[in-house]
Amino acid sequence: MELFGAGEGAWAVVTTQPHREPVALENLARQGFPAYCPSVRRRITHARRTRDVLRPLFPGYLFVHVNSDQLQYRPILSTRGVRTLVRFGQRPSFLEDAFIRDLKSREVDGVIVRPPSPYEVGQTVRIAGGPFDGIVAAIIEMDEKDRLVVLMNLLNRSTKVKIGAEMVVAA
Repeated sequence: MELFGAGEGAWAVVTTQPHREPVALENLARQGFPAYCPSVRRRITHARRTRDVLRPLFPGYLFVHVNSDQLQYRPILSTRGVRTLVRFGQRPSFLEDAFIRDLKSREVDGVIVRPPSPYEVGQTVRIAGGPFDGIVAAIIEMDEKDRLVVLMNLLNRSTKVKIGAEMVVAA
């Protein structure tokens, strides 16, 4: 990440008003600023209904491509939906094109997808670290926040425990 200046074709980081990323994207595009807001698919449960919705990968932030020769970023500040630019002192901070290219390379149908999990339900794993270090358990549930529910034998009883995926290794 480049903090002190913008290379040719740099991306400025914009903070948006709460839940107004789509409004900011639309208005920036109308002014001729290429903007990007990576999104992910989230599963929402409300009133016993479950549905998949698109949400920003970085809630409250989006990226705007600016020409480093002109550095005309002042119109961005008065755009509907935009709160301000992320700055380093008085100057805007910039990201290199490679960062945005890497994000876009992870998209499938316009949505950032998570890399496949190395674990699956039913797999036997060994706990590595913490108070359960060395105990062998079976994965019975996984969620999208890298947490696993494992079934382990403690004191001759099967016990469910929720742990982070970083705390297990394949057995």
